[in-house]
Amino acid sequence: MVEEVGGSGSFIEVYVNCPLEECERRDPKGLYRKARSGEIQGFTGVSDAYEPPYVPEVMLNTDRESPEESVRKILAALERLGTIQAYSS
Repeated sequence: MVEEVGGSGSFIEVYVNCPLEECERRDPKGLYRKARSGEIQGFTGVSDAYEPPYVPEVMLNTDRESPEESVRKILAALERLGTIQAYSS
């Protein structure tokens, strides 16, 4: 639907894949705790279903990759799609 609105090539889908347990461990605001206690309704992954994308252009496994690795993957995809030019030093 976003592609229909913005046009083909106007975005890339990046799937930030991280196990729910790790998201909860990293949660600085305590939102998962609030969702589990019922303070927050419709919280994705807790009280609301989550459907991962079918074919994202980039998948980041943030529980196993460094932030630098994740950035490199995104930049590589943008280069591959012609959105940005490759940087050469």
